[in-house]
Amino acid sequence: MMIRHCLSLSACAAAALLAACSPSNESVPAETARSGGAQASCLSRAYPEIGGPISLINQAGDRVTEADFKGRPTLVYFGFTYCPDVCPMTLVTVERAYEQLPEGMEPPQTVLISVDPERDTPDVLASYVKAPRFPENLVGLTGTDEEVRAAADEFLSDYSRVEQSDSQSEYTMDHTSLLYLMDEDWQLKTFFTHEDTADSIAACLGELLAE
Repeated sequence: MMIRHCLSLSACAAAALLAACSPSNESVPAETARSGGAQASCLSRAYPEIGGPISLINQAGDRVTEADFKGRPTLVYFGFTYCPDVCPMTLVTVERAYEQLPEGMEPPQTVLISVDPERDTPDVLASYVKAPRFPENLVGLTGTDEEVRAAADEFLSDYSRVEQSDSQSEYTMDHTSLLYLMDEDWQLKTFFTHEDTADSIAACLGELLAE
């Protein structure tokens, strides 16, 4: 696994950290965001253009929208269950960050939006979100191709299918690997990149959730 593309966040415009969940012979030079990006404080990443309405299906088969997550902070991640490295590692990191929060502080709701709706049915997600090292409150969301793409567009997130004819899985997904922290009103509070550790995520959440 390797990161094929890097964070590009320019003047509240676009966020794209594409993570290849499959081996690749190509590498793209990293670009570091200069304003509100990886080098900035987590407190300066609240871009109003990122985040918006969603209408998807959860692992129980129920339709949900952003309204179902309002009322408390929510950490949103776009990934997929067949991702062998980036997605599970990210979710484990999130759980480790939650374990470091101050005593008595409730962690955000945690949402995984699948960018592979062809394979990630509600039943598949229901099994996946129960992985022992993932956040206990992890919710899996899927939908039609159009619904998932619409949700990703609201977060300025991107993904694409990569064919792997020599692999048993047949294809993988390249996808934006960012964690989006939405506040109680479903407005972006901050985001985290692959450079953030459990320690840095916990420190940021501890400060923001205490407000």
